[in-house]
Amino acid sequence: MKAFNKLVKWKWYKSDVLGHREAGLAPMYAHRGYHDKPQIPENSLPAFIRAREHGFPVEFDVHMIADGSLVIFHDDNLRRQTGVEGNIVDYDITNLRKLRLEGTDEVIPTFDEVLDVFEGTGIPLLIELKVDRGNYKELAKSVCRRLDSYNGDFVIESFDPRALMTVRSFRPEIRRGQLAQNFYKHPEGLPAYQVGVLTNMMFNAFVNPDFVAYRFEDRDNKALRRTVDKKGVKEAAWTIRSPKQYKAAVKAGCTAIFEKFDPTEVEL
Repeated sequence: MKAFNKLVKWKWYKSDVLGHREAGLAPMYAHRGYHDKPQIPENSLPAFIRAREHGFPVEFDVHMIADGSLVIFHDDNLRRQTGVEGNIVDYDITNLRKLRLEGTDEVIPTFDEVLDVFEGTGIPLLIELKVDRGNYKELAKSVCRRLDSYNGDFVIESFDPRALMTVRSFRPEIRRGQLAQNFYKHPEGLPAYQVGVLTNMMFNAFVNPDFVAYRFEDRDNKALRRTVDKKGVKEAAWTIRSPKQYKAAVKAGCTAIFEKFDPTEVEL
């Protein structure tokens, strides 16, 4: 709470004005690439190439590892996707590239490799910053610096408001979105005070998000409804896994972050 109180004193962050510019979101995003398990793993180069071939905007996750490299991977722990125990942040790129994704021959791609897939295509990107062990500032700045030379449309999101506050300070022109869910239902091992703060997006005045990406099943949250319905901030919904959910998300005016189906085949 001391850190929160200190932030409140920073005049630069004081803002009650939300939704003051267009969110810059595409109508939909393929979640972790357009993967097709078990043949095409999530967040793999084939998943991103497949999305490009279909013309789908993509959502993906960026970690900073021990040597400062930026890589595309969702979990903090490597076990689920590689079968190896250990945290991704402890690896350098040489050792990380020795691992394989989900029983395939695919390696964990770098941020540069994924950007190369979409460079100049006009396909929008939704880039999630995955903070680990308090590296929010270094991660956010490194991602922003790399994007300075990227030729394409993108927005940035994160569960960690500190990363988004860094983006706001470092590259205020970049559209940014607050990721959230009902952490009372899905605590993710967080301490009790963080559960309430993050569920109710209590740092929004400092982040000043252009959009909010909220778990679709949890979207009856009062703080979300106030932000979206009363303040006019754009809403994205994750993760949409069926045509039925997709129809509901579109009807609700949400940008759908989808997987496991082709949204272009859904009759709305």
